[in-house]
Amino acid sequence: MFIINRLSKLNTKSFVFKNFSTKPIQEHTQELVNVERLANDDEGIVVIGLNRPGSKNAINKHMIDQLLNTFKQLYNDNDTKAVIFRSLVKGIFCSGADLKERLKLPTSDVGRRVSEIRNLANVIENVPVPVIAAVDGAALGGGFELALSCDFIVSASNSIFGLVETRLGIIPGAGGTQRLARAVGGSLAKELIYTARLFKAQQALQYGAVNRVSEQNEEGTGAYKCALQIAREIIPNGPFAVKMAKKAISHGQQVDINNGCAIEEFCYSQIIPTKDRMEGLLAFVEKRKPNYTGS
Repeated sequence: MFIINRLSKLNTKSFVFKNFSTKPIQEHTQELVNVERLANDDEGIVVIGLNRPGSKNAINKHMIDQLLNTFKQLYNDNDTKAVIFRSLVKGIFCSGADLKERLKLPTSDVGRRVSEIRNLANVIENVPVPVIAAVDGAALGGGFELALSCDFIVSASNSIFGLVETRLGIIPGAGGTQRLARAVGGSLAKELIYTARLFKAQQALQYGAVNRVSEQNEEGTGAYKCALQIAREIIPNGPFAVKMAKKAISHGQQVDINNGCAIEEFCYSQIIPTKDRMEGLLAFVEKRKPNYTGS
């Protein structure tokens, strides 16, 4: 009853997602993070690409700041309907934290830097629209943790995964101990983290860590192509409905079934007065494609 009463007092903005006052997303952010808005039939899809080839997309302070700025801008962006998070460096998604940078940090600053990556993972997880991780290559340590913070992962057949931190005498610190356990189960997550084991895409699929495995192509973009196809299936649907579905699923997973259904009821109630709901009904009756506006 506590959750039901609490939900009744919340509006859709305050329920999960914070509002951020930021500048509009640029077509291409400088250096480490590339942002591209697709056009024509793919309008509504935003592609965020990691681009630090000399360091295998290792996560340094500069990359954290750029990714935070990029993903936070999506919180109030009504033009975006789906996001693909990928790498622009062939053969690698992300090798994890920049250990060379980490080695130079004073001990007193290490916890703060780990907290920044953890905060980034939380920001990615709470983007209102679907975020698909397209993993073409290795996703290790913090890189795998960032992928796990997305709604789901699609992988190329040649990709490799692993939370390898215990090899370095540390543990995953960007939510990996929690998100991997929720994805594959606690016992398997313990085995994978304790052993710092690397595992291939098909094993990740068997474990439940990824949704799909696609054959890699010569360009090294097999997972991206697969993610793009899924995004194309998402964008014709009611954008506000998709947001509410994400909210209901993500937060319902954290509670028991009764409270989960209360969260679903709350999210459904936000859809009832929308123009999109009426447009969906009219389009069905009139046998035409709906023209959703997100309102």
